[in-house]
Amino acid sequence: MIAYRSMSAQRTAGHAEAEAEQRPAEGAVLRLIGGARQRVSVTLSGDAEQAAEIATALVRHSRTGDSGVTIRLLCTPRALDTPLVRTVVPNTPNCKVRVTEVDLDEALVMDGRIAVVRAAQESDGHDRVMEDPAAARTLELLLACAWRGAVPLDDYERLGGRLHTDIGQRVLERLYVGCTDAVAARDMKVSLRTYRRHVAEIMRDLGVNSRFQAGVRAAELHLLPECG
Repeated sequence: MIAYRSMSAQRTAGHAEAEAEQRPAEGAVLRLIGGARQRVSVTLSGDAEQAAEIATALVRHSRTGDSGVTIRLLCTPRALDTPLVRTVVPNTPNCKVRVTEVDLDEALVMDGRIAVVRAAQESDGHDRVMEDPAAARTLELLLACAWRGAVPLDDYERLGGRLHTDIGQRVLERLYVGCTDAVAARDMKVSLRTYRRHVAEIMRDLGVNSRFQAGVRAAELHLLPECG
């Protein structure tokens, strides 16, 4: 059951209190995604019920043929193996997925006007529907910042496979602590040329231009054991 709560600053205090009373609003996620005209931003924590509800909404959305709506799904790693990400997303027009290690509350924002939020600390099991455009827009901007810092799904899976190897981890660790090439190569018992080849490949994969950036980026992506 989803609780409805209006947060419009245009209403009087007494009216706002009356609107804040919880009442059924089942299918809010379906209606919001179905009613979007420009964009939808969603955070996915990996909760099975949330993923199933959004998957249903996206299937309906794809059937309408409205490819003008941009949909962004910001996922935690736990959400990646859900049918939503693996099956529904590839068949949904203009639907993009990025992965973040940041712990975010479950949220959905439609066109920067209306939002559904379920805070992690909520104990009543209810969502909050916000119809205050200012509040929804603020949340959308926060999600946009998180989106910019997240990793596209394809890159996340490619980097995870390549850089989680033993050799990749050992090189990343030395880049992170700032070892010189000569010291790192000696420590790893490989030639300086071989070490530099590994470094060049890792920098290319991470999309960075310096060893320092590679170490920082690896930490941001939680590719290092101590940073996981």
